[in-house]
Amino acid sequence: MVGELGGYYSPHHRSYGAGALEAFAEMVDVSRRARCPLHLAHATMNFSVNKGKAPDLLRLLDEALDHGVDITLDTYPYLPGATYLSALLPSWAAEGGLDATLARLSDPDTRERIRVDIEETGSDGAHGVPMDWSTIEINGVRKAENAHLVGLTVAEAARRQGVPPARLYFDVLAAERLGTSCLMHVGHEENVRTIMKHRTHTGGSDGLLVGDRPHPRAWGTFPRYLARYVRELGVLSLPECVAHLTGRAARRLRLTDRGLVREGYAADLVLFDPDTVRDTATFDDPRQPAEGISHVFVNGVAALDDGSPTGALAGHSLRRRFV
Repeated sequence: MVGELGGYYSPHHRSYGAGALEAFAEMVDVSRRARCPLHLAHATMNFSVNKGKAPDLLRLLDEALDHGVDITLDTYPYLPGATYLSALLPSWAAEGGLDATLARLSDPDTRERIRVDIEETGSDGAHGVPMDWSTIEINGVRKAENAHLVGLTVAEAARRQGVPPARLYFDVLAAERLGTSCLMHVGHEENVRTIMKHRTHTGGSDGLLVGDRPHPRAWGTFPRYLARYVRELGVLSLPECVAHLTGRAARRLRLTDRGLVREGYAADLVLFDPDTVRDTATFDDPRQPAEGISHVFVNGVAALDDGSPTGALAGHSLRRRFV
């Protein structure tokens, strides 16, 4: 039905770690059998088990594309991902909602069962990979008394407190009522570069705006593509990259009057200097605007004029009618 009405399937598939390739293959198979277009959001291959395996993913996708399956994908140009600490729990430990989860965390025997799942087996919440706590950085807390944890990995915080990492993890989850956010330093540069060159790739930030130190991708994704991966590294040409960030995305969303500079299209325009455009958002200071962008027009109205916000709100939600 989704495909028949012009929609597409965009799953958050079950793993970016152990079994990632199999998870992608499952989604491709669903798309093929349902005759429904597929968009793979933040389609990456993370964790040590997938280092250098991006070509395997692209071969899977190319084979399906060559057989007529409609597939697109997006990535963000950073190595760490972002989520909540509670997302690392095995799914059985998170069943029943907040109170049920907190009750499990208060029981020593259940804590130990969870620890084994996360540290030794590799929980489904941690993408099937035994946890390396040095890769999990706390970047947002709810309570002021836990602010000292921001910017520390779970391993670092545990060393400072003289406790095992799993205990630190459980104690923080309980104290924060599961509200702690984190960065996961589990990506591989060669995978990022390989996937972004794919013929159906689009750029996407997957950005989160909340937290003490949110992921800089919310502010820096698109200028980072233009600065690092076009100007500095030459992974993409400038015209290629602009297409990845504009027209391809609009085409997947079936937006018939956006994504291109063309008569009759909405005047959504970004004017930037290809020699100076760059992201300034960092992991330590993420809420920083890009440099090298002089003007932004939304529906023909200036939102950014000579580098300064105008306060104009000319955008509106875009909704398709399914008939």
